[in-house]
Amino acid sequence: DAQIQFVKGLQEKVVPDIKLTRARDGSSGTATFNFNNPNVFDASTASYGEITGLFLIDDEGEMSTNDVNANFTNGKPQSIECLYVMNSPEEWDRFMRFMERYGEANGLGFNKA
Repeated sequence: DAQIQFVKGLQEKVVPDIKLTRARDGSSGTATFNFNNPNVFDASTASYGEITGLFLIDDEGEMSTNDVNANFTNGKPQSIECLYVMNSPEEWDRFMRFMERYGEANGLGFNKA
C-alpha cells in the first residue's frame, strides 16, 4: 500500500496536487507536491513529532526529500510544498511506479500538460 508521510509512522491523509517536470532527454526530473491543510498540522497528531521530511513509502521501499516548506496565513500553517528531485531515468521510473500505486490507492488521475 503506497502512502506519504511527513513524520515517520503518521500517514498523511490529504492527497496533494503534484506537478511533474522532466528533462527532454529523460535524464532528470522533479515532482512538486502541494498539500492543502495536511493532517500533519492537526493538534491531534502533534504527539508524533516534528516534520522531518517527505517520505514516499510503498512495497518497494522508501524515497524521501528534505526540501519541505510550510506556508503560513495569519500565523497558522496552511499548506506544505515539497520538491522531490530525480537524477536518473531509473529514479524517474521508480517514482512513477510509486505514483501509480499511490494514485490507485487514492483515486488520483494523471493529466498531461
